[in-house]
Amino acid sequence: QVQLIESGGGLVQAGGSLRLSCVASGRTFSRVVMGWFRQAPGKEREFVAAIGMRISGGYTQYADSVKGRFDISKDDAETTVYLQMNSLKPEDTAVYICAASPYVTTNYATVRYTSWGQGTQVTVSS
Repeated sequence: QVQLIESGGGLVQAGGSLRLSCVASGRTFSRVVMGWFRQAPGKEREFVAAIGMRISGGYTQYADSVKGRFDISKDDAETTVYLQMNSLKPEDTAVYICAASPYVTTNYATVRYTSWGQGTQVTVSS
C-alpha cells in the first residue's frame, strides 16, 4: 500500500505559476512510477506528467497540453514528487491528483496506477 498526500494548489491569475507537491509513503517497489493527473468537473481524468524512480530509469513524460510549461521532479530520497506549473491558463483549472504505479513500463501515460491521492484544487482566472 502507498499513501499519497498532495499540497500546493490554489487560485492564480493566467500566466502565473504554482508548484504542487506529493509526499509518498510505502514500499518503494509499489511506486516505481509516480505521476500527476487532473480532472475538471464533467470531464474525464487525464494524464498530465509522470516520472520514473531510479530503479526504472528516472525518465519523465508529459502530456502535449502541458509540455514546455510544466516540469515534474523528485527529491533524492524519492519520497516527494513535484509539479512546477508555469504560464498557467484557465484551461488548466482542475483537481490535480498524484498517483503511483508498481509496474515497469516505457509508457507512463497508460501504465496501470494502483495508488491515488485525494487531489488538490488548481484554479486559474483570466
